[in-house]
Amino acid sequence: MASVDAAPAPAAAESLRSPTRPRSPSPPASANASLARPPAKKARTTSNGPNKKTFKANPKSSKKQKRKNKGDVAPEPCSPEDVLRLDIVDLLGAETVEGIIAEEAQMTAPFEFKEELEVTVSKLSSTGEGLARAPEPRDKWVLVIPFCLPGEKVKVRVYRHARLHSRADLLEVLEPNTELRDMSRVGCKYFAQCAGCQYQELSYEKQLELKRNVVVKAYTHYANVPADWLPEIGTTLPSPEQYGYRTKITPHFNAPPKAAQRDPPPTGEKPEWMRIGFNRAGTQNVMDIEDCPIATPIIRETYGPMREEIHNNIMKYKKGVSLILRDSIDHTDSSDTKHVAVTSHKGDVREKVGDKVFEYPAHSFFQNNNSVLTPLTTYVRDALLPAGAAPLTHLVDTYCGAGLFAITLAAHFATVAGIELSPDSIRSATRNAALNGLPADQCTFRAGDAADIFSAVKDFPAAQTAVVIDPPRKGCDEPFLRQLVDFRPAAVVYVSCNVHTQARDVGWVLREMEKLEGPKYTVESVRGFDLFPQTAHVESVAVLRLSS
Repeated sequence: MASVDAAPAPAAAESLRSPTRPRSPSPPASANASLARPPAKKARTTSNGPNKKTFKANPKSSKKQKRKNKGDVAPEPCSPEDVLRLDIVDLLGAETVEGIIAEEAQMTAPFEFKEELEVTVSKLSSTGEGLARAPEPRDKWVLVIPFCLPGEKVKVRVYRHARLHSRADLLEVLEPNTELRDMSRVGCKYFAQCAGCQYQELSYEKQLELKRNVVVKAYTHYANVPADWLPEIGTTLPSPEQYGYRTKITPHFNAPPKAAQRDPPPTGEKPEWMRIGFNRAGTQNVMDIEDCPIATPIIRETYGPMREEIHNNIMKYKKGVSLILRDSIDHTDSSDTKHVAVTSHKGDVREKVGDKVFEYPAHSFFQNNNSVLTPLTTYVRDALLPAGAAPLTHLVDTYCGAGLFAITLAAHFATVAGIELSPDSIRSATRNAALNGLPADQCTFRAGDAADIFSAVKDFPAAQTAVVIDPPRKGCDEPFLRQLVDFRPAAVVYVSCNVHTQARDVGWVLREMEKLEGPKYTVESVRGFDLFPQTAHVESVAVLRLSS
């Protein structure tokens, strides 16, 4: 593990108490997760006792009011709300949930706002939050609580209601799970307050285990194929660095309030509203955070003076700003060993992955954990070209961005093509191919039409072609997947930052192939990659091969 020179965890963390939520109590909120589309009926009076709260759309709505209550709308499939919905169903049980829906009680919260109670955490959600059933007789309701672990008895305060669950702040861990929780592991004094990390108190081995469970659940919930069509989910591959790995951070701050603009604070004084940092967990409130131990050393070194400069000039800002700090190799350093922090969205970043060099605009996408990129690209290479298999000659890197996979794998293929919809990405990838000495007739980058993206490589022999897919969080749309199935390359590696949309897409491909004559795809492997240690996030890599 990389060394951590941040201040030790504060007494609040050591005593397992969490700070009080610094905001006014929320009004009854509409649900942000749904288990079924409820019938359009008036809010009924509840017979569930004085403590139960029914939260519905405004009863004064008229015919002109056509907008539905957010809580009455089913969540987008694979969205965070939908993933939480399925975690809740797993905890309560499908039959229990069906009964609640039949009684039209899924929107009837059994708690008052700001009610405090003690519960025992049953499991973690896919986003790393604790899930606890309410005590009897209110146990057909789930509490979602940050920064707690299975088996722990905790004291919480309810602050928001949603469909079949309420969100609550963690006030105190009354009975910690000492097998899992070790606060001496915590490397940031803002842990359990800042929204950035969820798992700092856990061993790294346990973090990897939890992330594998997320991949398992994603394929169980979203692939929609027989279990024997899928392999056993592999272990999560670790990050070489668990702290000091993040090559990009985006702290932010709000503009001075109008009162401060009229009456500026004295020079050197730091008023309460002058906060530069990251969001407090569960809120949109900015915390004043001066350091981030998961960021690389050069970013941490640069962030402090950057904050000071902003503090000294805060009254010049008329609106809030999102900052950017990206770790970059110094363009003037011929040894490629000196690092600087790029702080302009329009600046250029230079980064090495193995012996390959990549340059890209600071505002564009590139993976934020450099330490894991060589293991990741090596894994993809070995998956596409396993020992003893017939060699493939052509590679298509879709959603290629700055050309990460196309360029790192080019030496193993006769012809490589990267496809992107963004002209800016195509320019970056083309420049990177030249920087790395790849012949223009071997490695090219082409702008693809979303409606016919594989037309750019229609001359490639499908039986000799491998495809890498690395889409954004929303995954692939059906037209893209249809074109992939029609093209039918010999091997596909799907790299995803959202395992739930990946599972959905892989399942769609398998089901569609079953309708067609000829060879079918077999899923050889699925496993997580840990690009974001100390957080609940997991990337996933699925390998599909066309069977003979």
